[in-house]
Amino acid sequence: MSDSKVNMVAPPEGVTGEGFFATKLSDVVGLARANSLWPLPFATSCCGIEFMATMASHYDLARFGSERVSFSPRQADMLLVMGTISKKMAPILRQVYEQMAEPRWVIAVGACASSGGIFDTYSVLQGIDKVIPVDVYVPGCPPRPEQIVDGVMRLQDLVKSESVRRRSSPEYQELLASYNIS
Repeated sequence: MSDSKVNMVAPPEGVTGEGFFATKLSDVVGLARANSLWPLPFATSCCGIEFMATMASHYDLARFGSERVSFSPRQADMLLVMGTISKKMAPILRQVYEQMAEPRWVIAVGACASSGGIFDTYSVLQGIDKVIPVDVYVPGCPPRPEQIVDGVMRLQDLVKSESVRRRSSPEYQELLASYNIS
């Protein structure tokens, strides 16, 4: 295979010499975290079918380090909420989020998870950001698998640039407090 066809992750900025490479620990941790996200699919409707296609061989989300789909919140760090969330289901979604270990990230997939979609009714939550913080929104009804892949790539960019200590910062603690999450 020629060098032009190899698509490798670029190394973080650093000092290179003969036989060594030095960089900041936060850059290496960010690169490792971004390329080993473990998704927890919380699928309730049609967006879940699109996510299944995203995990299949044609789109292959495993190329981005997300091949290990976890159905245990304690073993996942990327929550993908896909589909309509009813107000009765909101406490369960919040419990799943709280059971995830830090650092944890959330992607709202589709119009229903982002804003309630076409279901502007008393029983449907009008966006999951009413109960948990969201890092990336993927638009569409339902979004195409390419859009879900793009959402994961946007999350990877966010994770790469995130400080190792951001999750213990006063700003992050204030964000969690605004959702009554301790």
